[in-house]
Amino acid sequence: MSDLSNIKTPPGASAVIILSDGSLLWGKGLGAEKEAVGEICFNTSITGYQEIMTDPSYAGQIITFTFPHIGNVGTNNEDIETIRPAAQGLIIREDITAPSSWRADNHFNNWLEKQNLVGICGIDTRALTKRIRDNGAPNGVIAHSKDGKFDLPKLYKMAQDWSGLEGLDLAKEVCCTQSYKWDESDWTLGEGYGKQENPICKVVAIDYGAKRNILRCLAAAGCDVTVVPGTATAEEIMSHKPDGIFLSNGPGDPTATGVYAVPIIKDLLKEDLPIFGICLGHQILSLALGAKTRKMHLGHRGANHPVKDLKTGKVDITSQNHGFEVIADTLPEGVEQSHISLFDGSNEGIALKDKPVFSVQYHPEASPGPQDSNYLFERFVENIKKAKAV
Repeated sequence: MSDLSNIKTPPGASAVIILSDGSLLWGKGLGAEKEAVGEICFNTSITGYQEIMTDPSYAGQIITFTFPHIGNVGTNNEDIETIRPAAQGLIIREDITAPSSWRADNHFNNWLEKQNLVGICGIDTRALTKRIRDNGAPNGVIAHSKDGKFDLPKLYKMAQDWSGLEGLDLAKEVCCTQSYKWDESDWTLGEGYGKQENPICKVVAIDYGAKRNILRCLAAAGCDVTVVPGTATAEEIMSHKPDGIFLSNGPGDPTATGVYAVPIIKDLLKEDLPIFGICLGHQILSLALGAKTRKMHLGHRGANHPVKDLKTGKVDITSQNHGFEVIADTLPEGVEQSHISLFDGSNEGIALKDKPVFSVQYHPEASPGPQDSNYLFERFVENIKKAKAV
């Protein structure tokens, strides 16, 4: 690697990516003028970029979009998964496309500026994706400065000094800080989001970085939803007198979050209530049952991942976003693998043989199929109905 202090910004460049090995990628800056450090991953979805940027599970990550035309849907105030975006920044091939959707009320670049998110375009995202595929997701820094002036040695040090996601608990940074009620349900054309006014069961959703659409799906399935922080004790959770427990998605290393979350879930398992987990919730539930997790070489991030239900043989097209996995071989007696990835054979779900407790690694609420996996919310509610009838 040459002396970074002697490298000059190429003509027309207003943004740079510097990886922890000193590699430089120059381009045009987007969004906010700032710098951000994180793990550089890629997502293969061709739409849903606003939902992706606001998904709390992307905390600590800079997202490379493999689809070259990002921005044509624009942005709006409905397609968000949380008010405060958790992603660190984005990398795209072409300049942001002008919005052409009737639902758009803002240009994507304006939205990025308003959300204080940094981006870069003009990058060979195919080459970067291949690099990540072959070598794993690197740590890096993305920086945007309209005058093209960058302190490259400083940025390089940032990239090298960042700890990475392994061993990092990010759930506390993105989860709620106090309990609240949720009654917003499914979106319908011409009406927007509905409201659950006649719930049939009470569910406590433990928030490790919950996406709004998961909560909407729970409400639409008939749940009276109370959301509690990921740090809530079992006593606090049970004080709401739930009929079932939901474990949400979230970012970071499940073993780090599990330091405080696993003991709570172990206590909740003793209550013999139906439990349903998604993504990080799936991983933490698995840890609580005695399984182990590990960081993946690439992770799964996209909206075209085929997952097989081992009980029915059905294959769902799923949306996924995770960099850690449950090691199937470590599942204890009484816990069966319920779903597997048809991409790499990795674990995508578990179920207890003798209790109404199950979880999946993917995101059934994200509508990639578009509704292949909605039955999981219905299964959860059916488990609650059966438990209440006993």
